[in-house]
Amino acid sequence: MAIDWLAKLRHLLQVLAFCLAIAAIQYAFQPERPYAPPVVFSLFIGTIIWAVVDLGRHLFPSSAETGWPQGFAGLGLVVGGIAAGYLLGTRLARTLCVYLGLFPDLPDPAVNQWRADVLITVLAGIAASFYFYSVNKSAYLQRKMGEARRHASEAQLKLLESQLEPHMLFNTLANLRVLIGADPQRAQQMLDHMIAYLRATLSASRASTHTLQAEFDRLGDYLELMAVRMGPRLVYTLELPPELAQQRVPTLLLQPLVENSIQHGLEPKVQGGRITVSARRDGDSLVLQVADTGVGTAGAPASGRGFGLTQVRERLTTLYGAAAGLDFTADVGKGVCATTRLPIAT
Repeated sequence: MAIDWLAKLRHLLQVLAFCLAIAAIQYAFQPERPYAPPVVFSLFIGTIIWAVVDLGRHLFPSSAETGWPQGFAGLGLVVGGIAAGYLLGTRLARTLCVYLGLFPDLPDPAVNQWRADVLITVLAGIAASFYFYSVNKSAYLQRKMGEARRHASEAQLKLLESQLEPHMLFNTLANLRVLIGADPQRAQQMLDHMIAYLRATLSASRASTHTLQAEFDRLGDYLELMAVRMGPRLVYTLELPPELAQQRVPTLLLQPLVENSIQHGLEPKVQGGRITVSARRDGDSLVLQVADTGVGTAGAPASGRGFGLTQVRERLTTLYGAAAGLDFTADVGKGVCATTRLPIAT
């Protein structure tokens, strides 16, 4: 496994801060002793313990959960690191102090002081090792939670597809049956759009993202099918700038919003209305809007809390966190506007 040197640097800085805190605590309990020697000894001891434990753990097979060696290897590494840190750290610190003349009168530690230093080193080494062990395990659990959320999002997507597809398919087949006898040419056009829509749906079900162009093509086939069913009561516009056509977006992102507009906005309105689906760039964000001229709040789910809208919000939260969101506005008799904002894929 590759070593994350940026993380190692962060760990080292944390260790150095911890060493300075230990030196400050020692001085607070023994103000009669100079402050500088505990700082030098603490930094040498702590740095060596960190180097042995945090760098040495990559020499052993490690657990995926913590990144630490399993069994006695992990315990032995901590014990060895503490022993090496104390023995080598104290020798190097004392040699440096004497050689540079920083503390020429530095006395040999008394027996009681020696025991206290060993105890402090052991406790501090165990505490620091447990801290980094816990941090690694917490990061692992966070990754697993993210994977679980992604899997849940995929399951919700499949559930959403299972609810959307049969409803649309049955209505389309019913209209197709009528058109075969009354208007064969329109029936042929409807059948072509249905084949294209189902083919796009099958492709989308095998991937978690696709291009915005593919999303708009799928919406175009779907809206053509709805136009055959609703006739002149449905007018739609798809506005996709060429420079955004290859942007990656989650599959089945906009269709629940379009279905919401048709089911709750245009179908209850006698004269029907228009649906406009548009995409634009706003800084580092991709803004997708589905607006209609339907009945507005008279037919829309309260505050946009329908099943499809809820799933869109949850998928955006799972995939992008706070960087994405869905805003839903509606007015009586003036239609609704669902605005989705997500980061531009780089």
